[in-house]
Amino acid sequence: MTTGSTHGVYPNRIENFEPKIIAFLCNWCSYAGADLCGVSRYQYPTNIRPIRVMCSTRVPPHIILEAFEKGADGVLFTGCHIGDCHYISGNYYTEKRAKATKKLMECAGMEPQRLRLEWVSASEGERFSKLVAQFVDEIKKLGPNAAKTDEKKRMALRAAVSASEDFRIRVLIGKEIKVTEKGNVYGEIRSKDEIDRLLYTTIEDVYYRQRILQLAKDTPKSVKELSSMVSLPSYKVLEHVTALRAANLLGLDRVDGATPFYRTFATGGA
Repeated sequence: MTTGSTHGVYPNRIENFEPKIIAFLCNWCSYAGADLCGVSRYQYPTNIRPIRVMCSTRVPPHIILEAFEKGADGVLFTGCHIGDCHYISGNYYTEKRAKATKKLMECAGMEPQRLRLEWVSASEGERFSKLVAQFVDEIKKLGPNAAKTDEKKRMALRAAVSASEDFRIRVLIGKEIKVTEKGNVYGEIRSKDEIDRLLYTTIEDVYYRQRILQLAKDTPKSVKELSSMVSLPSYKVLEHVTALRAANLLGLDRVDGATPFYRTFATGGA
């Protein structure tokens, strides 16, 4: 057994680890594909906990992130192939939400590979079987979700959950088709790459502001302390602190010498 080289690539791998994986299955295609898999007696690991939803787009980012916060080792969600969605464009938004969720996972220090989106039709029972087996194997290599035992990781995920519910992120995802095809209120048409860059920048800003609010909630923090805790340069933290103070979410608690300390006034939209 080549455990040495494998552990070098996957340092968190634990022998005999059996992951818990939440699987969201679209009612019209992938759930039927999973059903065909069973009827056809194709074998796959029993690590998944299937949840049937009417459409893959009914699984918002905060639900996925909460699953990780509660201890899921992986999340698989599947839907109809692009162009075959029962609700016409539902899976298009699913794809955008998956990208946004993975970005939030990266911000929170979680491996984005723990989330997987795949298209499975009602006739692809064998494909469903192979897909589950491959994903379970990948999660085994990654090892257990660190948030189950690491409070800091869990709090980082909680900040990601809060960030995912921010209206700016929801608007950027929901308005992409209109903005890239018909233009914004000024008639300006933007490319998908431009929208993606704006989305990822917004995700980072909202996440780090939620994290700062979280960290300064109980004990006042200086910019230097926050910089160390969120792994951002001090000037970036100061930008976020300024924005939060302008929104009346963060306030000056005291000044020790020449160092100001800030405390959270309220949590919510940042």
